[in-house]
Amino acid sequence: MSKNGGGPAAWIVGGVVAMVMLPMIMMVSVSGSDDDQEDGAGGGGGGLKNGTVKPEYVPWILKAGALCDAVKPAVIAAQIEAESGWNPNARSPVGAQGLSQFMPGTWATWGKDADGNGRASPFDPADAIMAQGNYDCDLAKIVEGYKKRGRATGPTLDLMLASYNAGPGAVQRYGGIPPYTETRNYVVRIKALIPKYESVDDPPGQVPAGQRMAMPLRGNAPITSPYGMRLHPILKVYKLHTGIDFGAPAGTPFRAARDGKVTFAGWNNGYGNRVIISHGTINGKEVSSTYNHMGAINVAVGQEVKVGQQVGPVGSTGYSTGPHAHFEVMQDGAYVDPGPWLGLR
Repeated sequence: MSKNGGGPAAWIVGGVVAMVMLPMIMMVSVSGSDDDQEDGAGGGGGGLKNGTVKPEYVPWILKAGALCDAVKPAVIAAQIEAESGWNPNARSPVGAQGLSQFMPGTWATWGKDADGNGRASPFDPADAIMAQGNYDCDLAKIVEGYKKRGRATGPTLDLMLASYNAGPGAVQRYGGIPPYTETRNYVVRIKALIPKYESVDDPPGQVPAGQRMAMPLRGNAPITSPYGMRLHPILKVYKLHTGIDFGAPAGTPFRAARDGKVTFAGWNNGYGNRVIISHGTINGKEVSSTYNHMGAINVAVGQEVKVGQQVGPVGSTGYSTGPHAHFEVMQDGAYVDPGPWLGLR
């Protein structure tokens, strides 16, 4: 391993010897922002493909992949595979640690207690993934600065990967990817892994004429429980059913009903995996829609979403008796009947 970068090395994880690239600090980032598409920096855009990452890692990868335009979830995942093979306890012969293979000196700068458990550890997946995302975004700014000042040329993705492996100084010195075989192989390795994790963006959707929102499920999903008072199937109390339940098999894409911004994406004891999307002010009232009981969450807080974009797969998390899509609409924070918004009334 060089002073500024990483190299192939044999290391033992759980008794199994694996050959991996071991950069000195952790993985590098890539671009994927609209500004970089013209110079071929694409490859890090899009969402995270369902089923490619352990469910407990998905929220953190999505959150890390939403920190800046230059780093997307598929990039975070591809880097982790290349660095540690998804082993949170991985250690390299030179001291790199955890999912993201941080060296102790670099961890001292970037490591934070992301999940609030009272410690910041490179062996804690949440801490490692968020530190990775933050460090990646910082590297993206560095190489983009080189490009603006004419000190380096090439796609931000390639320069970022090379910067991590060989050090930003080497990228600046050579005006691009350094002529090191190891570094060039490293760039190729990460770029080859990105498509494995990257979901294909859904085709643009639209709100049908005469409706204020599009149906959150495609096809003719049956309504299994309408909005209104009912006997709660689990709590066994008579209370307001705050949305509409649509019958659908587990894994069915649950889609945004209108363009908006994600304001919540996480766990709620009653709703399970829950996403809230703000649609701004409509007719003088703040309007949001919610997506509940999902098997996973495919978006992150702060993310802009388009109508028809998948926010997660139908599931049965939280207080649920089986897979279904529970959809809600709120006006000024109060639940209202989604039916009129969906053209059902």
